[in-house]
Amino acid sequence: MLNYKVGSLYAGVGGICLGFKQAGFNIAWSNEWDKNACITYRKNFRHKLIEGDVWSVNEELLEKVDVLCAGFPCQAFSVAGYRKGFGDERGQHFFRILDFIEFHKPEVVFLENVKNLKTHDKGRTFETIKSLLNDKGYVIFDEVLNTKEITEIPQNRERIFIVGFKKESLKNEIFKFPNPINKTKKVNDFFEETNDTSLIYNSSFKHYELLYSEMKNENTLYQWRRQYVRENKSNSCPTLTANMGTGGHNVPLLIRNGQIRKLSPKECFNFQGFPKSFKLPDLAKSHLYKQAGNSVSVPLIKKIALEIKKMLDNFE
Repeated sequence: MLNYKVGSLYAGVGGICLGFKQAGFNIAWSNEWDKNACITYRKNFRHKLIEGDVWSVNEELLEKVDVLCAGFPCQAFSVAGYRKGFGDERGQHFFRILDFIEFHKPEVVFLENVKNLKTHDKGRTFETIKSLLNDKGYVIFDEVLNTKEITEIPQNRERIFIVGFKKESLKNEIFKFPNPINKTKKVNDFFEETNDTSLIYNSSFKHYELLYSEMKNENTLYQWRRQYVRENKSNSCPTLTANMGTGGHNVPLLIRNGQIRKLSPKECFNFQGFPKSFKLPDLAKSHLYKQAGNSVSVPLIKKIALEIKKMLDNFE
C-alpha cells in the first residue's frame, strides 16, 4: 500500500488534513490565510504550512501531490452569504484551485462545500464547476452527506463533497461514497465539565426566565429561536456555525447542574469529531468558535478518504 501525498488548500485548523492523515495519507503541505487558524494548526501538525493568501502562493514551488484537497470558501454559496456565487470574490477561489490542479495534475481532487452549492443559480454554478474539472481531465463524483447519518457524531451537518479522478487512471470503476450507518452516539457524550463562567446565561439575559422554565433535560441541546425555546428531541446537535461565540439566535444551549450555558469551544470541536488529543491554543473564544464552525467533521472526511485510497490502490 503506497503512501499517497496530499496537498491542502484553505486548510483551516486541519480538519480535512486530519481525516486524510487518519486514513493513512501523508500530508505534504497545506495553506491557510487566517493567522489564528494557523496558530491552532501548528499546535497540532508538523508538516509544511504556508501561511498567507492563496493568491500569493506559488504552486510551482510546492511538492507535487497525489491528492489536492480544498474546503474552499463557502459563504458565497450559502444562504448566509446571500448566494452570490461566482459574482462574489470568495466564489472566485474555485478558479484559483484550478491553477493548482493545472500544475500538480493530482490523481484525485477532493472538494468540500455547503450543500447549497449544488442548487445555486438553478444549478448553473455547480454545472460550471463540474464542466471545468472535466476539461482538466477529471471524472467527477459528488454527494451531499450528513454527518449524523454517515458517522457516530450526532451533528446535523449537510455538506457537498466532490471527488474527481483522472480520466486516464479511471477505467470502469465507480467511486462510492460511504454508506449511512444506523448508530450515533448520544449528544451528552460530547459534553464536558467546565468551570468557565463566561459560558453561563444568567438572569441578566433577556429571555432567561423562559429558557429556565423550558430547559429541563440535561441530556440534550436547546436553541433560542427568536420567540420560543426549541428542544432537540432527535438526539442531534444543530449545525455548528462560525458565529456561535456571539450568542443569541440558534446557538446550541444546554443545562447542567441547574445552569444554562453555551457549548464550550472544546465541545464544539468534539461535535466535529476532533480527537481529545487535539490541542486548542490560548486564543479568544470567538476565534475558536469560528474555527470549529468553519471546519469539517473529521470522521466523515476519514471515511471518504478511505474510499479514495481503495480507488488509488486499484490504479496501481
